[in-house]
Amino acid sequence: MKVAYLGPTGTFSEEALADAAGAAEYERLPQATIHAAIEAVESGEADRAFVPFENSIEGTVRPTLDALAFDTDHVEIVGEHDHEIRQALIAREKISLERIEAVISHPQATAQCARFLRERMPRADVRAVSSTSDAVRRVSVSEQPWAALGSAAAAEPYGCVVLERGVEDEEGNVTRFVWLAPRDAELPAEDPGASWRTTLVFHELGEDRPGALTEALAELSDRGINMTRIESRPRRSGLGRYLFFIDLDGRGDRGVVAEGIEALRSQAETVRILGSYQVEGPPPL
Repeated sequence: MKVAYLGPTGTFSEEALADAAGAAEYERLPQATIHAAIEAVESGEADRAFVPFENSIEGTVRPTLDALAFDTDHVEIVGEHDHEIRQALIAREKISLERIEAVISHPQATAQCARFLRERMPRADVRAVSSTSDAVRRVSVSEQPWAALGSAAAAEPYGCVVLERGVEDEEGNVTRFVWLAPRDAELPAEDPGASWRTTLVFHELGEDRPGALTEALAELSDRGINMTRIESRPRRSGLGRYLFFIDLDGRGDRGVVAEGIEALRSQAETVRILGSYQVEGPPPL
């Protein structure tokens, strides 16, 4: 079983994957970007992908949403896992914060530490790279007074030191990761007592008029279906045209949830289920 994730060694994705997979056996397939990890499943290079979906401080991880909405047809969400994120400030050697000229990391990490950077390192230039681990690697080979934000576990493999731990702006900084698989994949037996979640995307609500979105969502709320998340993203086809992503409690193929989704199809031009999966269930390996 090959699992694609955002690499290289030392990323939070790798740390979370090890936690989520437990004792299950799998082959790690690190990728340069989140999009590449998802595309690896779409193309058949990987059997699963494990990617960040949303963060309790910074919100949705947009590359994941965009890849699922625009760039895949044969991939679905088959599981999820919540992982606590503890950001660390890492440098090549011991150095005072006042001497650091640049802090580099993945945009999600710098956003999660925005207050720390603003208050403790106001003169440092903040730069974006593809992953927190890549940030540590770059710091390790640079002779400039740089620092990286990332997992403390990434410091040792790259010969770096941790300057400060827990520099995220809020305690309880949690990222929700999702497992992705081909739509025809064989999955482990279901847990009969598990709770379920369904994630879907829809767009084009007909003529632009007041209350169009409310009427569409009423097909769900009027049936007592709990919507735990809703978010809009540009459809990439002109201003004012949006995709709407929703998480629902329940299975998408049963009972009132299935009825509500079918009713939503009468309101929207396109409704696509991105996955119906057990909440914090066993790893789908």
